[in-house]
Order: sequence, then structure tokens, then C-alpha cells
Amino acid sequence: MLKIAKVKRNSIAKELGLEAGDCIVAFDGYACEDELDYLYYCETESFTMTVRDKRGSGETTVTVEKEEGEDLGLEFEKNTQIRTCHNRCVFCFVDQMPSGMRESLYVKDDDYGMSFSCGNFVTLTNLSDEGLERIIRLKLSPLYVSVHTMNPDLRVKLLRNRFAGKITEQIKKLCEGGVTLHCQAVLVPGENDGEELAYTARELFKYYPAVQDLACVPTGITKYRDGLYPIADVDKEYSKKLLDLVDSLNDEFGVDFLLPADEYFVKAEREFKPASFYGDFEQIENGIGMTSKFCAEVHGALNALMEENGGDRYALRGCKRSVVISGVSAAKINQNLVKKCEESIEGLCVEVLAVENEFFGHTVTCTGLLTGEDILRALQIYRAQGGVFDEVVLPGNTLKEFEDVFLCGMALETLKKKLSFENIRVNRDGGYGLVEILSTEK
Repeated sequence: MLKIAKVKRNSIAKELGLEAGDCIVAFDGYACEDELDYLYYCETESFTMTVRDKRGSGETTVTVEKEEGEDLGLEFEKNTQIRTCHNRCVFCFVDQMPSGMRESLYVKDDDYGMSFSCGNFVTLTNLSDEGLERIIRLKLSPLYVSVHTMNPDLRVKLLRNRFAGKITEQIKKLCEGGVTLHCQAVLVPGENDGEELAYTARELFKYYPAVQDLACVPTGITKYRDGLYPIADVDKEYSKKLLDLVDSLNDEFGVDFLLPADEYFVKAEREFKPASFYGDFEQIENGIGMTSKFCAEVHGALNALMEENGGDRYALRGCKRSVVISGVSAAKINQNLVKKCEESIEGLCVEVLAVENEFFGHTVTCTGLLTGEDILRALQIYRAQGGVFDEVVLPGNTLKEFEDVFLCGMALETLKKKLSFENIRVNRDGGYGLVEILSTEK
């Protein structure tokens, strides 16, 4: 049910006599659950809408005739309720979080609406038959699905949910219903990798191209795993074998169906795939192709900068010393990239500062999980050892999306105050943003 907060003037809803406080309870006889129903029917030309008046005294069903895509002119009261996770996955990252962090970080969502609108991964284990039918009816596509394995018994074991074994019939029904899927497997060494991964990939590829791809992602392991399911971290040899298996299966399929996480290339010390391997980067938020895209953007931005300068090096008016913050796994790549920047930008001197993750533990090496506490500590040590800088370049993914706050709860302004340094530049535009910041006068 949707409660109307505002009716826009001169709108279809105004003509229909709808008022703030009224509730939409159904479209075409189907119960209205959330704003996804409204968005779907706004794209259609004709439908019925059942409305309960704000006094609760009765319901009226009206027929709506309009142009395709024309909005009804309604705004709704916010509904913060989400479908939560019913699993107890052996690899769950939320279970490995320390106490005392902001409440939102402990929410385990498993909401297909957020999968459709935000790209969140869902397991479908909390999905009723009616929910599955609703996804198909509303054409909620693409969806991002945490498959992990197509072996039903193994999936029940890994997700610790007796309903987890229905994944094959769910995927079959969604694909037959016209829903496109991006899938992932969080790999637990010795469980759903190797031959089990090959089985999962082959089963999913039966539904290609409805199932677009399968991301292979390592389990995130923090230092807060006491009493949890034992999971080994991956090393160089493991990563090499995994990448060899991925290449073999993709050759078998004739398309780049399996997409390994960037971390495997780092640990295997292998070259990254070209940007073209990742298509439209639909799984980039999963750590898939992020490095290749970033590298391509840096090179493209540097070429554009030199073209604008008549093919010559771009020259800063003076010398600028920059420190670029990086997670341990990306440090070597970033060092190669900033060297290219120094070659293209005269007067630029850049140091990549690889920050050890003390907050979550040294097994966590990605940049996006660095905290303000660790970044502050690393910069203080760097300065104490004689390091000097005119600016600090901070990756945008270390901060909350719409708020300058780190995972540990520290605000960016607090970092500046504790460091007694104001010129901290946040890069929210990938490789293009890095070059723009580094080529800007201090």
C-alpha cells in the first residue's frame, strides 16, 4: 500500500480527485506493495487503480487512461521497510563486523526491489511464489542474484537455509518470464570452487543470454571471525588455478561468461583483462573490472590532456607533491598509473600510500574498506618519517555515498582536523577524476 504525500497541480492524479493522505491499495486488482508497482503502471497506457480515501471510509476503483510513460503526478510517504535476509551464510561479511558501528552497516537486506533499482545482490530464499510472479509481472529486470552454487544441497549448507535449494527452479522461471540476471558466486575454498564452480557455471550457462554472467568473488575475511565457519584466505597458487579454470570455461562457452574479481589477478600476479572483457561493467560494484576501467580512464584522460596542450607535457606553474591513498592490493597498479601521470604532467610528484587495514585486519586489502582511522594513522606515520605533501587524494569509495563519513564513523572533517591539513581532495570520478585532481594547481 502506498500513502500519498503530495498531489501535483495540473496532474492526472489531481483530475482523478486524489488527495494527500489517500492510499493506493491495488493496480489492476493486484495488491500494491511499494513504489515499484506505481513506477511500472506509470509506463503503461491503461489500468485500474483502487484508492482508499484518507478517512478510511471506503475504497474506489478508477480507470486511468494516459500516454505511455506519463507520470500520474504523485509523491508518496517514504517506506523504509526492506525485505531482510533469512540466511546465515558461512561467508557473511556482516557477521564479521566489529560492534559499535553505524546501525545501517548491520542490516542484511535481501530485497529484490533494491536489486532491481540499486544493483544489490539477493539470494531469493525469502521469495514466495507470489513474489516471483510479481517480479515477472512488473518486469523487474535486470536482477542481481547471489547464486553461489547450483548444487541444491551445497547451497543449503553454505546459506544455512533449508529453502536455498530451490535456486534452479527460481532461475528457470525468471528467465522464462523474460527477466535478465547477473549472478555471483562468493567462493569458499574447498566448497563451491573447482569442479563445483564448473558445474554451477555450466548449469547457469544453459540460460544464457537471460543469465548474462557469473561473477567469481573471493570471501571477504576480517579479523572478527572467532567462532565462525573456518574459511582459508586465497593465495597466489589458488588464484592462478581459479583464473585458469575461468579461462577454460569461457573458452568452452565461446563467450566471456565467468567474470573473476580483480583481487584474483592481483594475488596471481597476472595482467588484468582488457576493459572490453567486461562489456558494460554491469558487475563493477562487485569488484569486477574496476581496475581495468580505472586504468583505461587514466590513460584516456592523460591522452586528452596532452592533446589539449598540443601534444606536449602539461605543465603546472610550480611543483606539487601529492599523496594518493590506496588499499594494499591496488598499490602496485596505482604506482604504475601515477608514474604515467608524472611523465605527462610537468611539476608533479606523486606518492602512492598503501594503507594497511588495521580496523578489519590485514586480510582485507581493498581500498573501499579502508577507514578514516587507518588513513589518519598512515598519513601521520608518513609525515613522521619525513614525508611532505601539498594535497592528499582520497578515493571516493572510502566514504559513504551521500555523506563524507568513513566506515568507522569518522567524518572527513575530523580527519582534516586531526591531521591539521585541509587540502584533502576526494576523487569520485575514477581515472578521469584522478588526472583532473593531479593536473590542478595546488
